[in-house]
Amino acid sequence: MIYVGLTGWGDHPDVYSPGSKKTEKLIDYSAHFPIVELDSSFYAVQPERNIRKWIEETPEAFQFVVKAYQGMTGHQRGENPFESREAMFEAYIRSIRPLKEAGKLAMVLLQFPPWFDCTKENVEQLKEAAGKLHEFDVAVEFRHQSWYAPDLKEKTIDFLTDHNLIHSVCDEPQAGEGSIPFVPIPSRKDKVLVRLHGRNVHGWLNPGNAQKWREVRYLYDYNQQELAEISRAVQSLNKSVDQVYVIFNNNSGGHAAGDAKEFQQMNELEFEGLSSKQMDLFEGGF
Repeated sequence: MIYVGLTGWGDHPDVYSPGSKKTEKLIDYSAHFPIVELDSSFYAVQPERNIRKWIEETPEAFQFVVKAYQGMTGHQRGENPFESREAMFEAYIRSIRPLKEAGKLAMVLLQFPPWFDCTKENVEQLKEAAGKLHEFDVAVEFRHQSWYAPDLKEKTIDFLTDHNLIHSVCDEPQAGEGSIPFVPIPSRKDKVLVRLHGRNVHGWLNPGNAQKWREVRYLYDYNQQELAEISRAVQSLNKSVDQVYVIFNNNSGGHAAGDAKEFQQMNELEFEGLSSKQMDLFEGGF
């Protein structure tokens, strides 16, 4: 089964019903897509009340791919609010556990930074983080090219398989060691994650100041040929994996929703159990 969704639900105006309130964005979003990547959990461990609100606002079969908190993967910006690494993981686990209990947690995403290269020390750090999250399905996304060097690519996939970790397959600009190639190989038979970051090479290398980097890095609109290429890889994954989660993250210019809808139509995907709050904005648009 192939599932399609976007990164976050708060910045996709094309999916909102006319006159919708800010507090209804997730409800509108879940009328179109069966999954979403929860990225606010990267910036702060979310209060349990937020998690329970999102559970209530989404259909029974709706699934969340939840990004790990930044301090858990070496991205920490500013002061870490937790007194210890143990306390940080405990708070994060308490925060997201209701999603698992509700049957709405697809996986936790450990996305490591571009400087997290393939070294023995970093392998141990990865094992430690994944071990603390053992009660959840955990996906791993690398950003340093060394993990996919010709002599290490197979070992990387084998490592993920041996530790029951989900491979995060990425489509992103090929811009040196701080980016990874598209490697559509699963590490588990039940789940694989495909994250589509766009192919804006200039923006990837020159994202500008810290406040504007997301606006530049993920500014990209996939064309039909590129979506067809990705579709072939996803369909191939779908033959060997039970559930393929496809997340569009190319939203700096608002392209993610339209590209996801085009991908959905291209692959003749229909999703059941969506929110009943429907709108026909995309009908006949492609």
